[in-house]
Amino acid sequence: MSTQKPTSRVDQVLAEQREYNAKRAGGYRERALKLYPHVCGRCAREFAGKGLSELTVHHRDHNHDNNPNDGSNWELLCVYCHDEEHTKFENLVRYGSTTETEVKAATSNPFADLKAMMDGKK
Repeated sequence: MSTQKPTSRVDQVLAEQREYNAKRAGGYRERALKLYPHVCGRCAREFAGKGLSELTVHHRDHNHDNNPNDGSNWELLCVYCHDEEHTKFENLVRYGSTTETEVKAATSNPFADLKAMMDGKK
């Protein structure tokens, strides 16, 4: 990180947030990479070397502050599967359950008397 002081309040807040994110992610990411094989938990793609940066730590309960030492809240996912997992969660929050519910048949027919109404106008 740069040793220059931020010039504005926005720069200061962004710098603090980056530092916080790096500190938080560095700890559990390194631990997760030591605990688990370098394989995506969804697509089973293997990662090594420079490609290891594409392997992310996903928090199963979506709480980034829940980082138990045994890694029980983590799974390693590639960036694509991680994005898909968060999209599914956002859709669940936004639209509710993904299980289908039975739709009952309509009990009324709004066009039942349409022909009679049209004949009456002639």
